[in-house]
Amino acid sequence: MTGSNWSVPETEVVQRIRDRLDADGTDVLATVVDIEGNAYRRPGAKMLLDAGGSGVGSITAGCLEDELIRVADEVRATDEPRLVTYDLMEGDEEDVWGLGVGCNGVIEVLLEPLSETYRPAVEAVFGGRDVAVVTVLDDDGPLSEGDRAYYDPASGSLSVPSGARDAWPVGALAGAAGELAERGRADVVRVDDGPTLFVDGLASPPELVVFGTGHDVGPVTELATKNDFRVTVVGFRGAVDLAERFPDANRTLTTSPAAVADDLTLDDDTYAVVMTHNFVDDRLTVEALLDSPVPYVGLMGPRERFERMLEEFEAEGRTFTDADLAPLYTPVGLDLGGGSPYQIAQSIVSEALAVSNGRTPRHLQTREGPIHDRINVDADAGAPR
Repeated sequence: MTGSNWSVPETEVVQRIRDRLDADGTDVLATVVDIEGNAYRRPGAKMLLDAGGSGVGSITAGCLEDELIRVADEVRATDEPRLVTYDLMEGDEEDVWGLGVGCNGVIEVLLEPLSETYRPAVEAVFGGRDVAVVTVLDDDGPLSEGDRAYYDPASGSLSVPSGARDAWPVGALAGAAGELAERGRADVVRVDDGPTLFVDGLASPPELVVFGTGHDVGPVTELATKNDFRVTVVGFRGAVDLAERFPDANRTLTTSPAAVADDLTLDDDTYAVVMTHNFVDDRLTVEALLDSPVPYVGLMGPRERFERMLEEFEAEGRTFTDADLAPLYTPVGLDLGGGSPYQIAQSIVSEALAVSNGRTPRHLQTREGPIHDRINVDADAGAPR
């Protein structure tokens, strides 16, 4: 596989899965199910492998991809799912998986033939809905390895495309599946006196709305897309062909600052960057965003510029409390020290990504414990493995 296919965003992997469901041939989907110790990717990371030996997506830093292509051929030949374990801990020098391949952990990977049973998952994601894909990992009981169901956290229902519905622990599974779906995380769940299940939460990607049409919007749009944001570029003047100028955007929109709240869905899964470089447009846009549930409003410009905005708001009789201003980050971006267009864009997207992930940016060397948080699913679903 090529480096460009290895490093694609997660949303592109899901899009490729969707495309390949309608194509000829048998692809194999490899998913990280569980890890012990340290690993490059966390559970839920995916890689799609075709019959020609090409892959899209990544589950390690390159340690296992060639081996997975080999195992995928066996899965394709048998048309049966297979759960494999790779011990990458430093150990016996004669053990090929212990020769310092970089992860220093134990990784379990589920490889399965891509089939129509996966379609409800990708359709939900591209329909803007969160979903949990529940896959059986063992053959104990009435369910078989590879049997699949889908949990919809919005309705609280479990859909079973195939197999005996009564065999699924619907009630016990709801808490874990709902939380994992909404957070876009994955975990292995053992249901008391029931099967071992892999619950893979697929959350609809968050939206980053960028207000502005200057050339500095381009790098922000490009990097945000690569970081799995759905990007909307909004312009307030009709003179610029937004789609042509910003090809990396998922969509573009021309409106007016007064119509922002009417023309956009501004919810708690929307992040915004205001960089029109027009004081009046910025002020009206910021006001509309602060009146919405948007958790992040990044405003381009020096702090003094926003203080001037506050003065004008106050002169109009509009005041903001500290709580009102909590979502506002100005000057926008993290202090990374760079000043080029892409360095500035990196600082902006990094800040939005940190807020969306609930993180306070800091050096990883100061973080205790694993880099990737693990979800402790609800106790009524049984104990996670």
